[in-house]
Amino acid sequence: MPEIQRERGNGAPARRKKSGESRKPKPPFPEQHQEKPGIEAELQPRPKYEAPNYKAAGKLQGKVALITGGDSGIGRAVGLLFAREGADVAFTYLPVEQVDADETERAIEEAGGQALALAGDLTDPEFCKHAVEATVESLGRLDILVNNAAFQQHVKRPEDLTDEQWQHTFDTNVFAYFRMVKAALPHLGKGSAIINTGSITGLEGSAELLDYSATKGAIHAFTKTLAQNLVERGIRVNCVSPGPVWTPLNPSDSPAEKVAHFGEDTPMKRPAQPEEIAPAYVYFASSADSSYVTGEVLTLLGGETTAG
Repeated sequence: MPEIQRERGNGAPARRKKSGESRKPKPPFPEQHQEKPGIEAELQPRPKYEAPNYKAAGKLQGKVALITGGDSGIGRAVGLLFAREGADVAFTYLPVEQVDADETERAIEEAGGQALALAGDLTDPEFCKHAVEATVESLGRLDILVNNAAFQQHVKRPEDLTDEQWQHTFDTNVFAYFRMVKAALPHLGKGSAIINTGSITGLEGSAELLDYSATKGAIHAFTKTLAQNLVERGIRVNCVSPGPVWTPLNPSDSPAEKVAHFGEDTPMKRPAQPEEIAPAYVYFASSADSSYVTGEVLTLLGGETTAG
């Protein structure tokens, strides 16, 4: 029989919603725009990251993870689920994102994990080294690296895409991934995992995201090549490649009227919520789940059945 609970006041029985019945927000959303990099605390509706229906099983007990761009969006949801699975979590963020970083830090700690918030710019090679060194020094080890931070800016015509933007996009989305891997490898051993964040744009392209799409395609190739290189060391390398996800990346890039309809062209007629993407990272991080999986690019596309 379905579990019931009584409403306050009149004593009338009301059926409790079954697990998984909670509705996800669908467009149209409020028209909104933010200055880069975007703050999740100011986004409406707030992205869902708490994953109330997720059942943890201790899959990452005793592990330490480092997540770039972990203050908000997918990174925040991943950090929270990692903590619920038993991991301690370090994450990087830009100083301007402090309000989001504070919320993520609290969420990780409330889930039982030790949190380490690292403010800095991943386009600085020295910060990439510092993030790894600080993680190992403070949390004692490093088992999982999640390369997730990204820069995105729409440009209508290739002629209007500046060298400066092209360089910054590649510095953030590709060079930083490579530098984080180089810094992390001396601390990773058999059973460790590297997880990169790709994008459907890296498989299908996107007309106004020439530089961003190019970096995501590079990340997919980087994942597969690095997996081949590290397989004999027992270090697995995989990539999560989502379609549209409701995060601060979008209102800090697109005009307000376009943001209002973000994700409605998917078969599910909405963008993913970060809590729907994060379990894929747990899968790739957990040797119990994916010990035979490396070099994969997993697409999460809201009903699309082809990519590339």
